[in-house]
Amino acid sequence: MRTPCLEALPPADGPWLEIDVSAQRLWVWHGEVAGAEYAVSTGEAGAGQQEGSGQTPLGWHYVRAAIGDGEPSGAVFRGRRATGEVYSDALAAAHPGRDWVLTRILWLCGLERGVNRGGSVDSQRRYIYLHGTPPSEPMGEPHSHGCVRLRDEDLLALFAIAVPGTPVWLHD
Repeated sequence: MRTPCLEALPPADGPWLEIDVSAQRLWVWHGEVAGAEYAVSTGEAGAGQQEGSGQTPLGWHYVRAAIGDGEPSGAVFRGRRATGEVYSDALAAAHPGRDWVLTRILWLCGLERGVNRGGSVDSQRRYIYLHGTPPSEPMGEPHSHGCVRLRDEDLLALFAIAVPGTPVWLHD
């Protein structure tokens, strides 16, 4: 994996992701050509960089790690590890209020020192992911604790494209 160079973003070729927290949308780009578009759900507390804020961080990031390859759709993750469980209504009823991280994890790392990298604004240390969420959770409106939530089927399609090193631009 090669860390993207901030001065070379967005890339002229190759995949990159754009996430508009105001529109609650994600676009897959291949250079200057827009591809797939997905509804997302970002931080209920809005956009912001500060650790502990529950906000979705802005700026240029990259996919630092892609976790969960080979796990079933609906696989439950805790601490970035599959628990062996698969999400169901019964499991949800047994664990009310749990922030479900499902199917796959694309763990983000910030590229902008003082904005989303380092100190109390570090996106990777804040555990900011793109991850799956239960079908009962709304898309197209902010409801997460700072991460970017997607439908499982959308995340699976994205997981095949957004390999580690893929640039991600979050903006409002």
